Amino acid sequence: MIRFDSVSKRYPGGNEALRGLDLHIERGEMVFITGASGAGKSTFLRMIPLLERPSQGSVMIDGVNLLRLRRSRVPFLRRRVGMIFQDHRLLHDRSVFDNVALPLVIAGRSHADVGRRVRAALDKVGLLHKEKASPVTLSGGEQQRVGIARAVVTRPPVILADEPTGNLDPALSEEIMALFEQFNQVGVTTVIASHDHALIERLGHRRIHLQDGRVA
Repeated sequence: MIRFDSVSKRYPGGNEALRGLDLHIERGEMVFITGASGAGKSTFLRMIPLLERPSQGSVMIDGVNLLRLRRSRVPFLRRRVGMIFQDHRLLHDRSVFDNVALPLVIAGRSHADVGRRVRAALDKVGLLHKEKASPVTLSGGEQQRVGIARAVVTRPPVILADEPTGNLDPALSEEIMALFEQFNQVGVTTVIASHDHALIERLGHRRIHLQDGRVA
């Protein structure tokens, strides 16, 4: 499903975030990416929806070489990848409903389809009763759930999460990880960058540890 072959990424100034990275994630797998700050976790995740491009090597998603993907096809790729960030990145001048609806509106979905999908996604994360609320009135855990609903509302086959529990207490972290496991159980390939080693060990999924831009 996701394959990196000899992928390197150098930023202006010479910082090398990835160094000849080789790894393969199977379709429907749930994988944790671990490593110290600066190990390359975020850069790795950002390569998958082409938010970053490699300096060398190839990234394959579902058999497609992303370096050969036409620019006009990039939006279609990103609709197939749900991305969740530690800082939520919600629009605070819009309601919870409107935040979750945004990917569907951009994709040109009908009003009725948007309503159905948004409410289904909010129900899945336990926030259907908050659809009219402003994000600033929500707790950190609730804001993260809105971010998850927005990521899954297009029903993507791949979910990526960058430190999704970094700002949450242990109980809320368990709840958020349980949501990811539910999505994975219905076949969604799920890749999560995390520092929470104790929680990762309890969940028991494959772990890929990065060190200096390589698999350690």
